[in-house]
Amino acid sequence: MARELIVEADGGSRGNPGVAGYGALVRDAASGELLAERAAPLGKASNNVAEYSGLIAGLEAAEAIDPGARVAVRMDSKLVVEQMAGRWKIKHEDMKRLALEANSFVRRRRALGGDVTWTWIPREINKDADKLSNDGMDGRRVVRDLWSPDGIDTAPAAEAGTPAAAGDTVDHTGTLFDTEPVAPQAPTTARRPDVATATTIVLLRHGVTDFTVGQKLDGRGGADPSLNAQGRRQAAAAADELAARLTGAVHVVSSSLTRARETGESAARALGVALQVDADWDEQDVGTWDGLTFAEIEAAHPGELSQMRSDADFRPDGGESHTELVARVATAFRRAVDAAGPGGTVVVATHRKPLMVVLALILGISGETAWMLQADPASLTTLQVWADGRAVVQNLNVTHHLP
Repeated sequence: MARELIVEADGGSRGNPGVAGYGALVRDAASGELLAERAAPLGKASNNVAEYSGLIAGLEAAEAIDPGARVAVRMDSKLVVEQMAGRWKIKHEDMKRLALEANSFVRRRRALGGDVTWTWIPREINKDADKLSNDGMDGRRVVRDLWSPDGIDTAPAAEAGTPAAAGDTVDHTGTLFDTEPVAPQAPTTARRPDVATATTIVLLRHGVTDFTVGQKLDGRGGADPSLNAQGRRQAAAAADELAARLTGAVHVVSSSLTRARETGESAARALGVALQVDADWDEQDVGTWDGLTFAEIEAAHPGELSQMRSDADFRPDGGESHTELVARVATAFRRAVDAAGPGGTVVVATHRKPLMVVLALILGISGETAWMLQADPASLTTLQVWADGRAVVQNLNVTHHLP
């Protein structure tokens, strides 16, 4: 059964619009334990914008704890709850933008098998989030995490290992948070990067190997072959195409597998940058299926290929489930977007399944449906991603550059 989390969020504005701030917290639904707290000033903004900002901060904190958990959002803003539940229309442009950003967290969570529910609660029940939002309006910024991958972390601060600067306070996991008011912030659009400037993500599938030509599966933890002669030509052609079309600051990232690294190295050389390796972009681990064709897998494991396509939690013997793959690729994707920043570009040399995962998350479709999208070896797929969660698939499976 999926883990259950509770997000309580609030926001306020003294003047409406006026000095604004937001607050949010995450609890474990089963134990009631506090897992995370967030608060920040927003400068001059409306109550509704502040409330949406608190919601987004809470969803973001919950995603860091468990991206596939079931989340119950509780807020005393009837407007936000009804709009996010789809029962009320959203007319104001600022709130449309923020609702899109909040929905991006919801889509990713549902793609991982989780869900989000929306509940209105009276203000007196939402007092903890209200207190945090007042901290934000007072100019305080709180980023407090009380969880670890293994559960609640109860180690004392002296053992946390993160030294505090003068004037900061450390919670018992060592996460820094401010206790003194900070300078008023710009309006809420500055809380995240400028939503008018997109980040460009170019997904580059690796060139062919002998496994590719032989239609053999090759996942993470398998034989890890190099590009063959044709694959090296494909990687060079893709690199030339990227150098011709991309300008400005460009990052190049690849999976840790040899064929992707070789493809990424070719692109990095053409663009004059250093290659960064991120193993979360690796192909899915297919366990004992590695090195087998689909026909051989079906003969040895009847029905399991179909099960893998339809059941996100199915894993081949010794391999990795689709759910596990989505969790790490979604994390890698967020890292890539953050590294490039608004107006920047990142080229990611990766594999068929991670590429499909990104497209499924962006388009809000199932992993099974995403298989209907073509992604040839050494092809280019370009995305435009905005900080508010909007995204556009600019082109898909571009192969005109290939020899």
